[in-house]
Amino acid sequence: MIKLITGKKGTGKTKILIDKINESVKSSNGSIVCVEKGSTVRYSVSRKVRWCDTEYYKVEGYEAFYGFIAGLLASNYDITDIFVDGIFKIGGRDYEAFGCLLEKIDKLTGDDASVVFTVSADVEELPESVKQFIK
Repeated sequence: MIKLITGKKGTGKTKILIDKINESVKSSNGSIVCVEKGSTVRYSVSRKVRWCDTEYYKVEGYEAFYGFIAGLLASNYDITDIFVDGIFKIGGRDYEAFGCLLEKIDKLTGDDASVVFTVSADVEELPESVKQFIK
C-alpha cells in the first residue's frame, strides 16, 4: 500500500512522517525502514527503525531507488513499513516518472508492506498517476 503526504516546503510533511514512523514502531510486528537523502529524520525516530541515507548508497533517480527498495525487501522479508522523506530530492521532479515508480512499488509490495512518501508539491501540480495514491 502506498500513501503520500503532500504539500509545499515548510508545511510540516516531515513532522507528520516522523509521527507516523514513531507510531508504527509501537504497532508493527516487523521491521520498519526510513529512507531519506541526508539525515533530517535520523535523530527524531526510534532506534528500532532501520535508517538509510541514499547519499551513502549513491542512489539517484527513480530506477536506482526502485532497485534499492526491491533489494531491501528481498533481503528482509519482515519489513512492514517503509517511510521515504523527500522523494524528489532522490528521484527528481519528473512527476510522470514518479507516477511510474509508485505503480512499480505498489505491485512490488502489494499488501505485504506499507510505503509512505513525503512529496513536496501541491496536489494540483501532480498527474493522475500520482494522485491515485493520495489517501
